[in-house]
Amino acid sequence: MNVGDSSGWLEYYADGPDAHLFAELVQGIDRLIVPTITIFEVFKRFLQQRGRETAKVAVAHMERGNVVALDQELALNAAELGLELKLPMADSIILATARRHRATLWTLDKDFEGIEGVRYFAKKRGEGRGVRDEG
Repeated sequence: MNVGDSSGWLEYYADGPDAHLFAELVQGIDRLIVPTITIFEVFKRFLQQRGRETAKVAVAHMERGNVVALDQELALNAAELGLELKLPMADSIILATARRHRATLWTLDKDFEGIEGVRYFAKKRGEGRGVRDEG
């Protein structure tokens, strides 16, 4: 199983220089765990930068994976991880979700570098080629 951090989703949909790193993840929807916090982050960013319709298209594709909502147990696990690893709230929730499902977390977020169970890719500089339409 796999979890895509918001950075990976955003890179893929923006067709950025590292989009190819997340193609396998995003296209393997049957093995994908999607924390609701990533839906929030991706929708918010695309709503802000690309508009409601593009944001809806991205979220519709994300929702084809196994969406996992934040419950009390996951929130407590995320809080503990956040303190232990000095991670922000959203990152803690995403990592806790990945660990709950014994999934690999894929990310471009440097905050995750060196953490067990994380597939971290150092971000390349450059501009994306546009937004993918996964509708």
